[in-house]
Amino acid sequence: MKRVVVTGMSAITALGDQWPVFKEALQRGENAVQVMSDWDFLPELNTRLAAPVTHFTKPAHYKRKQVRSMGRVAIMSTRTTELALEQAGLLDNPSLTDGSTGVSFGSSTGSTQPLIAFSKMMETGSMVGVTATSYIQMMAHTAPVNVGVFFGIKGRVITTSSACTSGSQGIGYAYEAIKFGRQKIMVAGGAEELCVTEAAVFDTLYATSTKNNTAKLTPRPFDTERDGLVIGEGAGTLILEEYEHAKARGAMILAEVVGFGCNSDGQHVTQPTSATMQVAIEMALQDANVSADQIGYVNAHGTSTDRGDIAESHATFNALGAKPISSLKSYLGHTLGACGAIEAWASINMMKDNWFAPTINLINVDSQCAPLDYITGQGREIHTDYVMSNNFAFGGINTSLIFKRYQGE
Repeated sequence: MKRVVVTGMSAITALGDQWPVFKEALQRGENAVQVMSDWDFLPELNTRLAAPVTHFTKPAHYKRKQVRSMGRVAIMSTRTTELALEQAGLLDNPSLTDGSTGVSFGSSTGSTQPLIAFSKMMETGSMVGVTATSYIQMMAHTAPVNVGVFFGIKGRVITTSSACTSGSQGIGYAYEAIKFGRQKIMVAGGAEELCVTEAAVFDTLYATSTKNNTAKLTPRPFDTERDGLVIGEGAGTLILEEYEHAKARGAMILAEVVGFGCNSDGQHVTQPTSATMQVAIEMALQDANVSADQIGYVNAHGTSTDRGDIAESHATFNALGAKPISSLKSYLGHTLGACGAIEAWASINMMKDNWFAPTINLINVDSQCAPLDYITGQGREIHTDYVMSNNFAFGGINTSLIFKRYQGE
């Protein structure tokens, strides 16, 4: 089995793209939720809340020919990958194009704008607006395919379009591809662009927050007063590399990926099952060959939904005990396909800084949630060599990742 390390990483988030800027927002207890007045044309939509990335635009050096097959989700994916490759010292490296590098990346869906033209075509019989790139922009694997084409990557492409576990599966399957000797390097992660259709999906399930007059006080993961999730957007990329390959080229190693657990409930499409969530966490522990006692922090999925928070908290408690835990979705909303990647990026950075963000808006823990060590207030200084990041998705898909501090061994 090969060791797998992280040699580059990057994120695009509603609170900034550079870790120092993002961390400052965490320390201020600032979230990115705002009222979306653009959604007022939908009177039946209950929520008006989202956490958009307002600063991101197409990079000026991206030529029109390079991005004509990309919607916003693919452009964000490509940009985070570019920055992560740059940090890893792999931009323009022959490894990208010789077949030793692959892509494992996902989003809940592709860009939704082309859907309008296809819908009008079905309704009116007119193909106005349907272009040669419409499908490429909207297809479920638009992010990994466009990333691969942009950088000339010749290895395997794994698309992980699995809703809220798209990013975590992207990382997990990339880790396995290297661990079992199939690739030397993997571009891994996930992305999501904001669209009202995604808010509507959860709204029809009565799973969105409707605290439209108090946007900064929601979402509230694990809190008695939580009333649902808030949709966000963003992207995150981790560059995973086989340890000996990274050492041979003198790469800076940021962390090690040591465990991945993934399974499915096999029970219900939208209702979570705590028992199988627990199994996924235990699978990650077994894969990493570490005990529950060694996990110093858990980055929760923590969506702020009624049943989800309860099921996740009990799965975590039963597998690990009363671990320090917090949810970054209290800051960014639920970034869907991006959350696993963004949360992995943040978890590694927090481990390196020995400081872990609190869950904001968590005032009174719901008595139905398990008695975990919920981090609140000003955050907490913790020195640990292992952090866990968990994500759970529609379809009962459960993922758990374990990252280890790299100490130069």
